[in-house]
Amino acid sequence: MNEKTKENYLAILKEELILATGCTEPIAIAYCAATLRDVLGTAPQRITAEVSGNIIKNVKSVVVPNTGDMKGIEAAIAAGVIAGNSGDGLQVLSEVTPEQIRQIRDYLNCTPIEIVCASTPCILDITLRGVSGDDSAAVRIANNHTNIVYKERNGRPLLQLPVSASSEEHLTDKSCLNVEDIVRFADTVSPEELEPLLAPQIEKNSAIAEEGLRGGWGAQIGRILLEDYGDDIKQEAKAYAAAGSDARMSGCEMPVVILSGSGNQGITASVPVIRYAKRMDATREQLLRALAVSDLITIHQKSGIGRLSAYCGAISAGVGAGAGICYLCGGGYSAVAHTVVNAVAILSGTICDGAKPSCAAKIAAAVDAGIMGYRMYLHHKEFHRGEGIVSDGVDSTIANVGILAQQGMFQTDKTILEIMQKI
Repeated sequence: MNEKTKENYLAILKEELILATGCTEPIAIAYCAATLRDVLGTAPQRITAEVSGNIIKNVKSVVVPNTGDMKGIEAAIAAGVIAGNSGDGLQVLSEVTPEQIRQIRDYLNCTPIEIVCASTPCILDITLRGVSGDDSAAVRIANNHTNIVYKERNGRPLLQLPVSASSEEHLTDKSCLNVEDIVRFADTVSPEELEPLLAPQIEKNSAIAEEGLRGGWGAQIGRILLEDYGDDIKQEAKAYAAAGSDARMSGCEMPVVILSGSGNQGITASVPVIRYAKRMDATREQLLRALAVSDLITIHQKSGIGRLSAYCGAISAGVGAGAGICYLCGGGYSAVAHTVVNAVAILSGTICDGAKPSCAAKIAAAVDAGIMGYRMYLHHKEFHRGEGIVSDGVDSTIANVGILAQQGMFQTDKTILEIMQKI
């Protein structure tokens, strides 16, 4: 592998593996709200939120961390205004006191907050406008969760960046990603270069998975899997990944390392590989290399799909986990490629209808598909070109998933939002 490609892959991992507290969409709103307060110089007395449909979809049913179990856009805005530290990025709500939780509730009760579904080409788009006395301010985030593109105070722009409709705006170019080079990268990169990037993912995502099994979080999908199906390693991998989501979707304050802008994807791509490595008594180096495969194959799929979509991102991460497990068990490029194609063919098209407790069940199904893709390879079985969206080669099939998600499911996304707004 040439040095430039290796450096690009390391840069992509560094950029995508970010520590976050809480579901990233409400946290992005809280971050925007904390920034709005800073620009205005005080807590707004009135706020208007113009947000894209996918933001509405992904914030509606998820608990905002450190708010005393409050849900929704208004709660995320209030939490950011009262208790958010904008300097902490996606950990904006990591330190909230009990007194501040009471203040958040009081602020919600006395502050008009208007929510408008924005007409915007950006799938991830948040604009908050606030007024206090004679002063006003506005802040806009677009395309990725901390990408502030506009700040204004009293009608005067303080920051104004050009905005495209690309979710990859201002991020490292991911066109260099392909499955063969991902495997070659995992084979040749030094573990010392991977350790600082992947160690937090191993530690934090394992910790929230353990908490998900200990506590009574969400629908307790992880606990159900272990109680009903025992300690088979496939069930354990599914259960631990689901348990991490069980906790995270229900407001657990423990941070996770996200991937492609999503904590659920960060958990799904890592925890199954970690559980397999533990059961196999794999070395640290083997685990690091396998996680690099899982993470990068997840990112490779998501770069064509977009950060938010009607296509469930857990499916991409489950496929990545299957590829990582395949690599951990000794599979090379051919084995990983067949695993990915098989897994993609099983569950592609699963809808994303927002962040909520049922995400844990979808994660379990996604991990199952990833592992099934690998098991099919071991039995010399595969899905072939022309069978559904399967094409010639693994990267062409991944490209078809991007077309399915961005073009084929465009109207699906609108329909999902319409249904959710009626409920």
